[in-house]
Amino acid sequence: MAAFNIVRLRVKPGFEEQFVEEHRNMETDFPGMLRGTLLKTGGRAFCLVGEWNEMRDIVNAREDMVGILDRFRHMLEDQGGDLGVTDPVSGEAVVDLKF
Repeated sequence: MAAFNIVRLRVKPGFEEQFVEEHRNMETDFPGMLRGTLLKTGGRAFCLVGEWNEMRDIVNAREDMVGILDRFRHMLEDQGGDLGVTDPVSGEAVVDLKF
């Protein structure tokens, strides 16, 4: 079954447009990545969601994903609670909901 990574971020005031543009123009070629989506969850809060073939693909891409993060890290606010500028989670899908 597929795997997903999800990263919560909060953008510093005045950087919202630049942050979105960075993602709109981003070119990535991660083996095993099926889809990536940037969500605006409110105000200056965003969430990145990636869908992958399997968990191993996420693990193999982590170093490169951190490299991409480093390009816009200066635009992000600290999440607090010892999280730093991101709140990442990832895992394997266990159920695909049927509608």
